[in-house]
Amino acid sequence: MRISNIHDAKSHLSHLIKLVCEGEEVIICKAGKPMVKLIRYQQEGEKRQPGVWRGKVEISDDFDESSPEIEVLFGRENH
Repeated sequence: MRISNIHDAKSHLSHLIKLVCEGEEVIICKAGKPMVKLIRYQQEGEKRQPGVWRGKVEISDDFDESSPEIEVLFGRENH
């Protein structure tokens, strides 16, 4: 973990960014007290859009019912 004061961080920001991109944790302090932690930016995933599959998928009425064949395959007897 690298600890840097604000003045040094301003002077060496490019180097600190390089360290963070290589996986090192960097803490920036003010008057000896930790203020911020530099972290690598990660692109957020695509936002979900509810209802995209509406009308494209059908679930049968007996979807939740157990099947004796499946129970046997999973080593369970249907009681």
